[in-house]
Amino acid sequence: MKTNKATLIGLVAVVLWSSIVGLIRSVSDHLGATGGAAMMYSVASVFLLLSVGPVKLRDFPRRYLVWGSLLFVTYELCLSLSIGYANTARQAIEVGMVNYLWPTFTIVAAILFNRQKSNLLIVPGFVLSIAGICWVLGGAQGFDPSGMLDNVRDNPLSYGLAFAGAVIWAGYCTVTARIAGGKNGVTLFFILVAATLWVKYLLEGGGQMAFSGEAVVYLILAAAAMGFGYGAWNVGILHGNVTVLAGASYFIPVLSAALSTLLLRAPLSMAFWQGAAMVCGGAILCWLATRAKRAVPVLD
Repeated sequence: MKTNKATLIGLVAVVLWSSIVGLIRSVSDHLGATGGAAMMYSVASVFLLLSVGPVKLRDFPRRYLVWGSLLFVTYELCLSLSIGYANTARQAIEVGMVNYLWPTFTIVAAILFNRQKSNLLIVPGFVLSIAGICWVLGGAQGFDPSGMLDNVRDNPLSYGLAFAGAVIWAGYCTVTARIAGGKNGVTLFFILVAATLWVKYLLEGGGQMAFSGEAVVYLILAAAAMGFGYGAWNVGILHGNVTVLAGASYFIPVLSAALSTLLLRAPLSMAFWQGAAMVCGGAILCWLATRAKRAVPVLD
């Protein structure tokens, strides 16, 4: 496959992932946080089976199956439920922004555990990313510690899940880079996520899902964005320009906020956009600190 075409396919993944926050929230509004997520990952699993093919367990290293499954499933639960449990559309976008700390955390984890070489840019990069999240959570006032704490206290579960997800995804990227053996178990992992969510849904007593034409459209779009996003990214990483894709991936927080505010009709303050830009800038500084080797995040 030609490099330019593969790079373009990889860039499509960036756009697809950027739409996930708004689409997950839209599905949750119609089908519920748990039921909607279960439906979404089930449909995405079908898309992956059709596009990537069936899973052959014997081809995967056993450690990767165990740790990869555990970390991937836990992360996806944190991501989908943190957005689904948000009290408002704006809060869902803020929660999504907290989750986008993962690029910074991934690079820091690579330095600490994978002996990734870096320079002192990692320090201002990390600080800028954290400051950006504080700016986002502070509301219209920007950096406002009391406002930020009040915001988090309003829904500690959603914000906590989003932050935990960012840390867990960094762990997944770090671990799989060492033990995956070049294999990609995303199809299996999506099936496990769907199964786990259905178990949770049944244990909670089920619940009514308000299916409608609009709900089905959002469901298919969300499943396609998640399932095909991973497939497109793998094509780009394997055959495209990794440097271009790495740089583009760090702009996902701003693009995600832009698409989410359109999908959810939730206007965002200037302070939010400033914070989102800080999160992106911090991630880019961290990437520049490690650009000599392995600058791209692992997204198996």
